[in-house]
Order: sequence, then structure tokens, then C-alpha cells
Amino acid sequence: MRYSGTVIRPPSEADSYILQITYGCSHNRCTFCGTYPDKPFQVRPFDEVREDIALARRVLPATRRVFLADGNAMVLSPSRLIPILDALAAAFPDLQRVSVYANARDLLQKSRDDLRQLRERGLRLVYLGLESGHDEVLRRINKGSTAAEMIEAVRHAQAEELRVSVIGLLGIGGTELSAEHAEATGRAVSAMDPRYLSMLTLMLVPGTPLHQQWREGAFQPLEPEALLSELRQVISHLDGLAGCIFRTNHASNYLPLAGTLPKDKPRLLATLDAAIRGGRSGLRPEAWRAL
Repeated sequence: MRYSGTVIRPPSEADSYILQITYGCSHNRCTFCGTYPDKPFQVRPFDEVREDIALARRVLPATRRVFLADGNAMVLSPSRLIPILDALAAAFPDLQRVSVYANARDLLQKSRDDLRQLRERGLRLVYLGLESGHDEVLRRINKGSTAAEMIEAVRHAQAEELRVSVIGLLGIGGTELSAEHAEATGRAVSAMDPRYLSMLTLMLVPGTPLHQQWREGAFQPLEPEALLSELRQVISHLDGLAGCIFRTNHASNYLPLAGTLPKDKPRLLATLDAAIRGGRSGLRPEAWRAL
């Protein structure tokens, strides 16, 4: 398989075949993200994609899961996505799901019929980076979408039975907006009622605008104990969920947690309370954290 530049995928796609169908991210302006600084967004030629699928069929014939990269490959139109999904289905008889990163615009620009066709062709799971439910935080990080737009996008996808995995980012509001970020994020996720929720923790990446803001004193990151308190506040504001699978298993996090909401909410809060009382003992060492 051929790959161009940095390729990332969610933790749950560790065993998936990663297929690049775009290069970079069509937005690529979030102030915290250093993934694609030198990779202009491009649509990969279909002939190349088809060649990679043929190669993967020979090397990985038992493939059951495929993740479509790069940053938001869902930006492609159904007319471009459907031939790729059809080629994957033909190549891998045991294929169970195809998944992809998307932003709110990717989803909202597609009709319900578009989304239905994609699901029927094998697209099952969409990852959406909410980052924060607070509009001022979203404005400062140049997310390009409001919380209301992202809520609408998740509901739009789920109306056509696409599962959505929402990703929040602890610490992205800094010390100034931590409380507002946490509460608004919990409320936004509650309004979405996604199938999955994962929380990552901010890591300042050299060369990004947010890292420069920190160097200039305009952004103050949270200490580990404050990040745990922020996570507790997010969870405390999660209400009305219908069996949402929750994880903090990303390597950026100080404390891995897992549960199903709302069933495990009391246990998760109690675990966080104990971790907060314990200070930094039991937390992932700083040197072990990674993006």
C-alpha cells in the first residue's frame, strides 16, 4: 500500500486497512492541529485508489474494516465515494464496515438520500471532531463550524442510521474558558446523542498557531489535575444519552476510562473523584503521552 505524508486514524481503527482517498484536510486551519501543515488538500485519483485496493486484496484478503483517510475524506461527493465503496465491497467479501473522518459541512452538504446510499454501500461509521461545544472556543481555534451546526450534522447522519463517533478535546479552552468549554461540550454531546464519544487531551504542537499563542502568553494550558476536573464536568453534563459508548483511551489522555452512558456515569465520576484526590499518582506519565 502507498501512503503520502502523515496518516492518522482513530484508536478504534488500529486493526483496519487504511486507504488514502484524499491527501490532507480540506479545512486545515484549526489552530491546534499540526497534522497536515505541508500537505495541501488533494483528491487522490481514482485509478490510484483502485490500484491500492487491488494490492490490499492480495496482501490483506481477510480485511473486515477499512478506514478512509486523510483528514476529512467525507468531503468527497457521493459520485466519488460510491465507486470506492463498491470497489471495496467487491475486493473484500468479509468487509463489515467502512469508516471516515468528517466535519459538519461534509455531512450537511449531503442529502439524506446521499447518506442513505453511502450507508447501503458499506459506510457505517463517521468520526466527527466536535472539540468543544462552546462557540467562543470554536471561534478561537478556527474550527469553521458552530456547535449548533455540528449538532445538526450528527443528527442528520444518524437519521440515516450512520453511526457517529464524536471527539471532544480536553483543555482546548485553556484556563480562561475551561468551565464554559466543559459545560457546553457536555450539553452539545447530549443534544447529539452519538453512538460513541471519545475525549482526547490537548497537546501543544510546535509550529501551530496555538503553540505560538502559548509562547506569547495568550493561551494558558491546564495542568493534569485541572484536566481531570474538566473531564468530570463534561461527564456531569451528559444527559439523555441512549447507550453511548464512552472512551478516553487515546494516548494523549492522562487517565484511560471506559463505560457506557448513562449506565456507567456514577462509576466514571467516582473514578475521576478518586483520581483528582490522588494528585498525579496513577496518571499516564508525560513522556508516555502522544498524538
